[in-house]
Amino acid sequence: MSLRASLFAMTYDRQIARSEEAGLRAMRQRLLADAAGQVLEIGAGTGANIGCYGPEVKSLTVTEPLVPMVRRLEGRVRDHEAAATVLRAPAEDLPFDDDAFDVAVSTLVLCGVDDQPRALRELRRVLRPGGRLLFLEHVRSDDPALARLQDRLNWLNRIVVMCDCNRPTLGTIKQAGFTVASLEHTVLPKAPKYVGLAIMGVATLAKA
Repeated sequence: MSLRASLFAMTYDRQIARSEEAGLRAMRQRLLADAAGQVLEIGAGTGANIGCYGPEVKSLTVTEPLVPMVRRLEGRVRDHEAAATVLRAPAEDLPFDDDAFDVAVSTLVLCGVDDQPRALRELRRVLRPGGRLLFLEHVRSDDPALARLQDRLNWLNRIVVMCDCNRPTLGTIKQAGFTVASLEHTVLPKAPKYVGLAIMGVATLAKA
């Protein structure tokens, strides 16, 4: 895994550069413009979201499980002179107390975690009552033909970008106890059709 993770970290920014330039960066900025208070971002990767957060964010904590990614993430934080705390941690086992954050952020992460339901339960645990989850994620198609294509080609996606593009992520978010407050079905720019389907939105937890 260490060699694979190192190669993934080395090539990730180049792999998504065309998509970022064609609109993915703007999607990140639009999603994160509403982040405020104590914010946690999981699976921060090489730090593509660093720089998208506004002045309403009082503290920013970013986690990433892969060591090679953490090194690049730390470099991105330094380059942006961002006041962010970087921690190595998997989304399924977050090293935080209950009710520690106002907002959680997950962008193109829930497709790659080992245990998606557990990761979402952890996010629910560390969010305060009334907290929000801002998400931009791959999603399984509702079109049976395209869903079958996703299933057939998912092995390739796992090799190239270490994620599953065919997970029922929206349903898992709801099953974890979140209420979807806003939702946009979209397509990731410059992405192959079978991995391009995505959802972007906000999910909330009930207030105490």
